[in-house]
Amino acid sequence: MATPSFLDQTLFTELAEKAAGSPRGRQHHNFHQMEEPCHRMAVGLQPNTYIPPHRHLSDDKAETLLVLRGRLGVLIFDESGQVTDKRVLQAGGDCLGVDLPAGVYHGLVVLEADSLMFECKSGPYRPVGEGELAHWAPREGEAGVAEYQAWMLAQFD
Repeated sequence: MATPSFLDQTLFTELAEKAAGSPRGRQHHNFHQMEEPCHRMAVGLQPNTYIPPHRHLSDDKAETLLVLRGRLGVLIFDESGQVTDKRVLQAGGDCLGVDLPAGVYHGLVVLEADSLMFECKSGPYRPVGEGELAHWAPREGEAGVAEYQAWMLAQFD
């Protein structure tokens, strides 16, 4: 039988430290087994992480993001890459999360070091597929990431 997992400051600090030491600037902690139908995870995030605009095309891939520590900026895009909405998500703030329907392009920027979010979406895990990464934004590791990430960040100045 599985035991309860607590979302506490010890976990938050551990994830922030691991994210700070990660070349990608983020670290996941799964509360689920990969075969489970509901995937739940805490994600430590640092400002250097690049989460490019993407969407999930499967009807069952809506996702919910809740900020547990720090501040994130979420950008919502239309099909051509124009920003249609943006919000600061802040732990204890006016808006602390977003529920994203399947098919909606979105991207995140980290506005505060050692930020942490909780993410929930249906499983099983499936890598971002054809047509899910935004054609107008560079992919992780490609040329132009630093400039595009700076532009994303500037949307919250």
